[in-house]
Amino acid sequence: MKKSILLVEDEENLLKTIRMNLELEGFEVISAIDGVSAVEIWQPFKFDLIILDVMLPGIDGFAVCDAIRRKDMEVPILFLTAKSQGEDKIRGLKLGADDYLTKPFHLEEFLLRVHNLAKRSKRQESQLDSPRYQFGDNNIDFATFEASGKGKSWQLSKREIDFLKLLIEREGQVVSRDVILEELWKDDEQPTARAIDNYILNFRKYFEDNAREPRHFFSIRGVGYKFVK
Repeated sequence: MKKSILLVEDEENLLKTIRMNLELEGFEVISAIDGVSAVEIWQPFKFDLIILDVMLPGIDGFAVCDAIRRKDMEVPILFLTAKSQGEDKIRGLKLGADDYLTKPFHLEEFLLRVHNLAKRSKRQESQLDSPRYQFGDNNIDFATFEASGKGKSWQLSKREIDFLKLLIEREGQVVSRDVILEELWKDDEQPTARAIDNYILNFRKYFEDNAREPRHFFSIRGVGYKFVK
């Protein structure tokens, strides 16, 4: 299975160059061009490495690093930035980054550092850890919120993506309504059981050959919901 990298860089030409070289090295690369997108893309699934610029639109790389480290202390983070001052490097490392490389950089050195950091990843090897998940003829991209099946494609909402991920992570297990509410809805939101049922009905429309005879998405009356690959 390929190691996955989140590459956060707002300079388009540099992003393309880095991405191309990482892919030639055998990595799967997902990219973001601003700090807000980086945090949103990072949250649905785990990466083996995050490569992070500091000077980004929206929120800067230091803030992105801090947001990630508040929830995940294991994913390796490499700052790749033009900010070469000693205090910037110290700040990045104090926020929890594993390495700090300044631009311009030597490509061979950069790739060596990437490989070394990716080896440290404690990510469990499973298909779900990839940005893309496949079951039957269906495909889900957790990074772009896109899904396809039965010869069609859809743009899913964030809550649909989060709900799918929750069910898939617990494949074969019944997930109770209480767990779903705790994971996906805020305390001040009170969806009805019917509202949750509607998500399951939509998943059947998207992914089942026959929505009335589901093979993947099941409602267990009075208990919860279950996904079977």
